[in-house]
Amino acid sequence: MFKRLLLIDSISINPDFGRLVLRVVIFLTLFLRHGTEKLFTFGAMSQHFPNPLHIGIVPTLAFAAISDGICSLLIVVGLATRWAVLFSIINLFAAWSLVLHFAFFGRNGGGGETMILYLAACVSLFFLGAGKFSIDWLIASSREKRTVGEEAGLAQA
Repeated sequence: MFKRLLLIDSISINPDFGRLVLRVVIFLTLFLRHGTEKLFTFGAMSQHFPNPLHIGIVPTLAFAAISDGICSLLIVVGLATRWAVLFSIINLFAAWSLVLHFAFFGRNGGGGETMILYLAACVSLFFLGAGKFSIDWLIASSREKRTVGEEAGLAQA
């Protein structure tokens, strides 16, 4: 009984539902907090946004706005998830390393722990994929059905 309670065997586990929760909770939060800010106040932010890559403030802000504002929504719905996550990883790592200087704890931490959590979620989704509850899965399954149908048609000919 203790072993069953410890391992929680009585609960049905669905990894795809876990991926959905990860995508929605983490990346909807990222969109609501950072994406909307960058998308709706782009002009005002372009006056003071950091330029760590020395490509210009506007291109740097545009990259961050695409990452936080568009890619986070793509991840939430599960469309082009791995590409969107890769884009987000680049943006988050650049911000954490070049702006926050790998800060993590303490007064100068300035959000480093949040960056680590976002990066961990991104890396996890890059390797796990979006799961069944995503547009990526719908596209892949329809492509698979079409391929199977074409193979069946060729076998009959």
